[in-house]
Amino acid sequence: MVSATHWLAAASGMRMLERGGNAFDAAAAAGFVLQVVEPHQNGPGGDLPVVFWSAEVGATRVLCAQGPAPSAATLERYAGLDLVPGEGVLAAVVPGAFDGWMQLVRDFGTLRLGEILEPAIGYAAEGFPVVRELAAEVAAHAERFRAEWPSSAEVWLRDGGPRDVYTLPGVAATYRRIVDEAAGRDREAELDAARDVFYRGFVADAIDGFGSLVRGDDLARWSASYEDPVVFDYGGLTVCKPGPWSQGPVFLQQLALLSGFDLSAMTAVERLHTLIECGKLAFADRDALYGDSADVPLETLLSAEYNDERRELVGEDASDEYVPGLGRLPRVQAVEATLGSGEPGRGTCHVDVVDQYGNMVSATPSGGWLHSSPVIPALGWPLGTRAQMFWLEEGLPSSLEPGKRPRTTLSPGLALRDGAPYLAWGTPGGDQQEQWALHAFIRHVDLGLDLQAAIDAPEFHTDHLISSFFPRGFASRSLAVESRFDARTIRDLQRRGHDVTVWPAWSAGRVSAVARERDGLLRAGANARGMQGYAVGR
Repeated sequence: MVSATHWLAAASGMRMLERGGNAFDAAAAAGFVLQVVEPHQNGPGGDLPVVFWSAEVGATRVLCAQGPAPSAATLERYAGLDLVPGEGVLAAVVPGAFDGWMQLVRDFGTLRLGEILEPAIGYAAEGFPVVRELAAEVAAHAERFRAEWPSSAEVWLRDGGPRDVYTLPGVAATYRRIVDEAAGRDREAELDAARDVFYRGFVADAIDGFGSLVRGDDLARWSASYEDPVVFDYGGLTVCKPGPWSQGPVFLQQLALLSGFDLSAMTAVERLHTLIECGKLAFADRDALYGDSADVPLETLLSAEYNDERRELVGEDASDEYVPGLGRLPRVQAVEATLGSGEPGRGTCHVDVVDQYGNMVSATPSGGWLHSSPVIPALGWPLGTRAQMFWLEEGLPSSLEPGKRPRTTLSPGLALRDGAPYLAWGTPGGDQQEQWALHAFIRHVDLGLDLQAAIDAPEFHTDHLISSFFPRGFASRSLAVESRFDARTIRDLQRRGHDVTVWPAWSAGRVSAVARERDGLLRAGANARGMQGYAVGR
């Protein structure tokens, strides 16, 4: 089974499985296709976290392909700024996705470099269908491209911009050259050679000379790494997430709080209210404590004692407080914000794969968006802007430091049942990722909905948190709900003090999921919102 946020990525992953490849081959091929067909959501200059189960190893692992801040990214370099900008080369970090995919295929896959990259190169060179959101994104930034970023204008405004079917010849040429320069070796050596071409060869040279703070030395000395997941037992499952360099543990913190409630016995309003209020508590801890730091107190944050105490703060009415249980929030005040009616999920992709061999992969590629920064002419794509998630204030777990990973919102998930892989899931959505994904998980685990029904159910979220993205907004007591919620539920939520904004039907959330039952039956669900999510299996 393959489930992804774009049908061509899911189909390309299935193509690898039908060739005899495994889940790691499929996930990587799908990931590279997503860079081409959803360039407004991710790109070659982006980043990648993966949570996976290897049947050969018999364990769950996390791949961190989140590139760090470059060596020149000191607080002094950003003097005079309150925040790292959300666009432009000043917010660039080391691109991590390529090394991550290459390592994953080298260590756990079976196919060769050319096979993995073939679908992405084909779509980039010969054309891919343009989804509505891509065309809208280019139109929204067209004036800036013309006035300030001519290299982006050459790519995205060519022949009037993307309509119907579009090509990305620069991306195709870059990946073809990598394949050519790495050829002539055995499989593993070929994949390592590709990494070398990217991080010490012509790709690194092009990045080094383009004007960001990222230099060739930053690329040459970095590589993706493997870690143990952070885990929490809930509902008979062991839930596995990336560490606090992501927002992954906030999913687990919410489960720890929710474990003290009987969600299945609640009314719909009570359940929505409880989920939102527990989310506020967990996100406050995220904003105070998470970062690329060795002393994030996860054992305490997930302990019964801590969550018994925090759970007492959940009342009958919507709280306007935002107070962590430990640590302190940044002194820079988040700007007041309101929930918009725009397109949620922008800026990230997701893919889940489960194969016949017992492997399971959950990956959330992101970054390197077409609007991030100017296209590097020699490569055909821009760098990412993940550094905007650092704080320009000393003493915080997520303060800017050279060589440090930004605390991202990217958070794939995987759950074990009886010690075996059962479920993989994830979603785009920035700060909403660990809300939309959590809600689908709860509907499946606590309420007994199948995967597709859990994904399809009316969705909601809050921005009563410090946004991870420039300009770091905060919308007190906010609650966005899809219009498919009935009017009585919405009125009851408003009576509890939630500042409710009604979004269009089928507009919030982009969750994907795959599962393996005890008898070996495979299942999947895909997101119908936006009419591009797709699950396929055989």
